Amino acid sequence: MLTMKNIKKIYRTATIETHALENFSLHVEAGEFVSVMGPSGSGKTTFLNVAGLLDTFESGTYTLDGKDVSRLSDSEMSRIRNRAIGFVFQSFNLIPDLNVFDNVDVPLRYRGLGASDRKQRIERALEMVGLSSRARHLPSQLSGGQQQRVAIARVLAGDPKLILADEPTGNLDSLMAREIMDLLDRINAAGTTIVMVTHSPECAVRAQRQIHVLDGHVVDLDLPPLTLTHPQASAGVASTLR
Repeated sequence: MLTMKNIKKIYRTATIETHALENFSLHVEAGEFVSVMGPSGSGKTTFLNVAGLLDTFESGTYTLDGKDVSRLSDSEMSRIRNRAIGFVFQSFNLIPDLNVFDNVDVPLRYRGLGASDRKQRIERALEMVGLSSRARHLPSQLSGGQQQRVAIARVLAGDPKLILADEPTGNLDSLMAREIMDLLDRINAAGTTIVMVTHSPECAVRAQRQIHVLDGHVVDLDLPPLTLTHPQASAGVASTLR
């Protein structure tokens, strides 16, 4: 599903050069649920941006669902993002003056889907997240957990193969966080690949496998192991998942 080999990502300003990712290698199988942990500034968000085709990189290779996406044009990356990748963020990113139904509808309109198809997708997604009865509510009329479920429904309506989640429970209390993790578990059980960045050990252990990132490197991989390149790690460690 997702294979990165020796990815290097550098951010440059007039006076500073920051190596955000260095020889970053990772493989995630289709249908896996993987958590990524590490301190602030370790490269987790940069990894998600590269994985989600939101950012380019200097060197290395990236294969997504069997396609080499290392050097695509902006329009090609946009098309893949819209059709194959779903994003869940800490800050919900709902449009405040649109109701739940219309918030879920927005990315489907960008895909040019017909009204009937969109309606079926939206209703199915809202049912999956348990919000069918809230379809005409505004975000301000929902709890934080409900707003995050709307954000997840917006992703599900697009039927992505891969969901990238960046601290999806970061703005929620412990009860709501468990509800969101239960929902992600069900989505993964239905076959969707999920890669989740989190600072929460409680959330991380809900995934099938935990990965740790430090200073732009993968420094610790849960079993079973996989291809890993790091200056202080043995080269050529291979793995298959599950």
